[in-house]
Amino acid sequence: MTSALFDNAGMRALDAAGLDLPGMAPGELMERAGQALLTVVRRAWPRARCIGILCGPGNNGGDGYVLARLAAEAGLEVRVHGGASRARPESDGRRAHARWRDGGGEVRALEDFDPAAADLWVDCLFGIGLERPLTDAYGALIEQLNASDVPVLAADVPSGVDIDTGRVLGQAVRADRTLTMIADKLGLHTGAAVDFAGEVEVASLDLPIAVAGGIAPVARRLGPADWRGHLPARRPGMHKGDCGHVLVVGGAPGYSGAARLAATAALRAGAGRVTLATHPEHAAWANLERPELMVQGIRDAGELQTLMRRVDVVAVGPGLGQDAWGRGLWLAVADAELPRVVDADALNLLAEAPRRGEDWILTPHPGEAARLQGTDAASIEADRPGQVRALASRLGGVVLLKGAGTLVADAGTGLLTCVTGGHPGMATAGSGDVLTGIVAALRGQGADARTAAEVGAAWHCAAAWVARDRLGGARGMLAGDLADALPAAGGAT
Repeated sequence: MTSALFDNAGMRALDAAGLDLPGMAPGELMERAGQALLTVVRRAWPRARCIGILCGPGNNGGDGYVLARLAAEAGLEVRVHGGASRARPESDGRRAHARWRDGGGEVRALEDFDPAAADLWVDCLFGIGLERPLTDAYGALIEQLNASDVPVLAADVPSGVDIDTGRVLGQAVRADRTLTMIADKLGLHTGAAVDFAGEVEVASLDLPIAVAGGIAPVARRLGPADWRGHLPARRPGMHKGDCGHVLVVGGAPGYSGAARLAATAALRAGAGRVTLATHPEHAAWANLERPELMVQGIRDAGELQTLMRRVDVVAVGPGLGQDAWGRGLWLAVADAELPRVVDADALNLLAEAPRRGEDWILTPHPGEAARLQGTDAASIEADRPGQVRALASRLGGVVLLKGAGTLVADAGTGLLTCVTGGHPGMATAGSGDVLTGIVAALRGQGADARTAAEVGAAWHCAAAWVARDRLGGARGMLAGDLADALPAAGGAT
């Protein structure tokens, strides 16, 4: 279950399957959750002596009361805040609450919360079932907690985060680390949630892998260690003709940089040959800094169609513009019977006149996705999983929705891929153009469309870390630094 990502319904099914295992005593899973939390507390914050625990009204709060009892038994000072329990009298959460109280444990009011009163706070307020914005006393408490500099461990999910979508419901706890129970959740790794979950660790609670039998995840996570084995093989006897000929179409007057970045990235990602089809105005000097690029000044769609007969894959959109020149080239590429990677202005032109394609990879950021969907970027970010599925269903091919926790979908399956492992240095102009070049190069080397999108996004993230280490920091990183770091990030082959 390490790479599988579940939603609310799947987690409820997994929890029920765990509770139904032969020999599982009442409250046993909650005891295991509390012990797992204590283990992380001792390992990650070994100097913490006073542990604050925020307990909600349901079973997530029950995990907190178990943690409180175990931490006190281990000799730690414990400070608990909680509201009135809404759990059923016979529930595990209510029993855990009563056991803490019966042992002399105190539960302070939410209104008496002082972040400075503990060395560490553990968020056990609300779990996966939260459906309302936290704007009451719990919301006020979370606001105080987030404003402090005291570290926070979230139990299962930061309170206020929707695990189906990654959106935040009103206020949400900003955790340094999240210990999520039984299996990983999609909403912890995409959208706004990535700013709240911190480092995510999974506690299996010693449940066997077989407990997930028949319970389908909604996504799989492709992290930093999972993708290099999917790079196209490089045989000792290969020549450039075996490694694909990528055509990059873009670079209207004044916008040549984006197309050159995409073309350079395609070379760095292993393409055997890369041709840049760009506006004649700057074609003569477009490869001065990169003589390995072949450059063709293209005046119209007819010239582009001739050029496309000699290539294996086309990447269209970076710096293309939306005037008559760009529109004509986009239509020629849109009608071509070639694998295509569609980005930037080509996506905006597609939004104006939607059509369905099969052998293409669309790579929108949230703003471009909003135009394709006829909505706004906030609506895209509020439900990234739903929106990327809708785009793939309507427009065909493979859709790569960029952003924190990049999502990849195709029209043929409901299973998403969530690519994780980037960092904020990637938030720079031209970064998406580099990704376009990577994906096109992988497609040209024989990867299928979905693999090219997934592995390309993961390689992009890995290159960002290599670039950061080379530069000594992420602030001020340039898109060209990402392209230059691709060989080192891709490994020896």
